[in-house]
Parts: sequence; C-alpha cells; structure tokens
Amino acid sequence: MGRLIKHKSIFFCVIIVSVVFIIHTSYALTLDEAISLAKETLPFYKASVIKTKSTEALYNASLGPYLPSLDASTLQQRFYTSPAEFPSSTTDVTLSYTLFDGGNRKALRNIAWLNFDISKEDLRKKLLDLEFNVKIAFYTAIARRDALEQRKIQFQDAQKDYEVAEGRYKFGVSKLLDVLQASVRLEQARFALVQAEGDFKKALLELNSLIGKPLDSQHEIQGSLDIEVKLPERDKVSIAILQRPEIKQAEDSLKIAENNKYLSLSTFYPIIFTNASYQKATGGPRGLATGQGAIREENMLGITATWNIFELGKFFRLKSSELEKGVSLENLNDLKRQLLLDVNKAYEDLVTASSNLKVAQQQLKQAEQNYAQAFGEYKVGKADILSLVQAESLLANAGEQLINSRLNLISSKISIERIAGIERLEDIEEQ
Repeated sequence: MGRLIKHKSIFFCVIIVSVVFIIHTSYALTLDEAISLAKETLPFYKASVIKTKSTEALYNASLGPYLPSLDASTLQQRFYTSPAEFPSSTTDVTLSYTLFDGGNRKALRNIAWLNFDISKEDLRKKLLDLEFNVKIAFYTAIARRDALEQRKIQFQDAQKDYEVAEGRYKFGVSKLLDVLQASVRLEQARFALVQAEGDFKKALLELNSLIGKPLDSQHEIQGSLDIEVKLPERDKVSIAILQRPEIKQAEDSLKIAENNKYLSLSTFYPIIFTNASYQKATGGPRGLATGQGAIREENMLGITATWNIFELGKFFRLKSSELEKGVSLENLNDLKRQLLLDVNKAYEDLVTASSNLKVAQQQLKQAEQNYAQAFGEYKVGKADILSLVQAESLLANAGEQLINSRLNLISSKISIERIAGIERLEDIEEQ
C-alpha cells in the first residue's frame, strides 16, 4: 500500500513538473505583447532611449552661460631663501557673469534644444522601425503557420487520392500508372509539408529574436491574416508624411544652420562680462621678521569688454554658415520628394494587393469545386488520374496563393504606416 502511494506521488509530481514546463515554454502571444516585449529588449531601441537622455542632459547644460560662474582656487607655497625659509598661502574666490555675448549663448541653447528634438525624433523613428519589424515577423509567422496547416490538408488530399487510386487498381478498374501518378503527387505533398515545417520554425526564430525570448521558445500566436484593410484617400496619405520623423529632423537641421549663422555673427560683437573676486594671502618674509603671519585681503569688482576688431576667418565662417543653410533647405526638399515617391509606390502596392486578394479568394472557390468534381468523377471512373492530380495540385496552389495574398496585403499596409510615420493606417481617416 505504501509503495502504491509512493508511485502515485511520483506520478503526480511528474505531471505537475510537465505542466509547469509547458506553461513556461509555450504561451499565447498577441501582437501588442510582442511589440511591448521588443521595446524592453531590442538593443537598437534601448540605445536610442539612452541617446535621447544624453542629449537632454546636454540641453540642460546649455543653461549654464545664463547663470553666474563661481570659481575658487588656493595656492600653497614654501620659499627657501638664505638665511631663512618661509611659507606663503593664497586663496582666491571669483564670481563672474556674462552680460552680453552677441547672441552666442542663445544660439548655443537653441542648437542644444534642436539636437534634443532630433534625438526624440530619432527615438520615434526607431519605434516605427521596431513596430514594422515586429509586425512583419508576427504576421509572417502567422502566414507560415497557416501555410503549414494548408500543406497538411494538401498531404491528406494527396493521400486520399493515392488510396482511391490504389483501391481501384486492386479491383482491376484502373491501371498501375494511376497508382504511380498518385504516389508521385503524394511524395511532392510530403516534401512540401516538411518544407513548410522548416519555414514556420524559421519564422518563429525571427520573432523570438525581436522580442528577446530564447530562440527555441514556442508560442501560440494569437492573430489572423483575415484582416479587412480599407484604402485611405491618397491625398491624406501624402499629407501624413509631413509628420514623418525624418522630416522633423531635416527641419531641425535647417534651424540649426540658422543658429550657426547667429553664432558666426556673434563674433562681430563685443563680449561684456563682470566679475567680483576676493583674495586672501598669508605668510611671507615680512611676517617671519615680525614674528606674526602677515594677512593681506583684496576685494575687486570690475566690468570687462573685449571686442575683436579684425580676424579674417570670421568673415568666411559667416559666409559658410549662410551657404550651409541653403544645403539644409535643399536636403529637406529632396527628402520630401523621396518620401512622397515612396508613399505613393507603397499605396500602389496596397491597391494591387487588395485586388489580388479578391482574385485569390475567387480562385480558391473555383479550385475547391474543381477538385470535388474531379474526385467524384474519378471514383466512378468518369475521369482519369491526371485530371484528379492536376485538380488537387491547383487546389493546393490556390490555398497557398490566398495565404500569400493576405500576407502581401498586410505587409503593404504596414509599409505605408512606416513610410507615413503613423501607428495605424486607420488613423489617417480619423484625422
């Protein structure tokens, strides 16, 4: 009795461990969860987050020239003279403040802010890239999963055709050639099934790599390729690209070029600053002679103005900054041109994919009817094996074509979202 209880305990422990292992190695995964995991683990996105914080710190540092500067210094010396030696100590505290610098500090602060804004837009661009990569990998995995299921059906159909051909041959109502033809098609279906299993595993590897999970993790992917995609107005899509991060960055670069011009202009103005200092000195030969440490204190308050009257380089630097502004402007215009072209090409891909999906759906219906008719006629001896094998092959191709058409439609939608710099294509219609 005790041995039986012991065996049952071990059995239940094995079951519990197995269930826990399955829970940890296989779980349902949605698209939103995949994107969230990628944000937490993808190195290129995390690097962009850190870079944004770094440029923010530099922007905060650009406030320094607007505030007073406090410096303190101390000097400890010991002099060796004949016939005596004596120590000397000097302490100096200086408070300085820039009253006017020709707009230099203002331009530098503006540039720091624009660099910070460029980093934020780069982070947004990385997020768009992250979402694009995860969405493509996620829906590709779904497509490969559906293709695997489709090829399982293909294999079952080919096996059914083979069994019918073999049965008819045993009863002497068909030739050995029928069995051989069906056998060849069965092996083709088996080969396609093995290939589909490999493609699905590779798709999971790609997805696991993006979401930071072990490559051999198994997921029950929650999602479908049967998604309705509404075509937005072309003009609205073209307008949406103006919010693209690259456009914002190019506009910031143009503003930086303008502020660089102000930096060059600031060298043509004087720099005025004020400072106040306190200096205390102790020691020296005089103190040694009197037997007491001499203490000298000085207080100073002053205003200083410096003005460069002539320096050849600043004239050419000013001219260069004006030309760089023109370069930034043309780069912005060319970027708009390229993005407008890309989004219109992507729009045409979406239109084509939408039309192809309708054709693929109709083709699958006809292929199903064709195969059912061919199978029924072959069973009663009204059709030959070639008609049946061809009908089954056409059905298999139609099923795979429908899956690929759905994936192409979703991929085209995701591409437009990436190019236009939006999270969802439906957001364009809501604007």
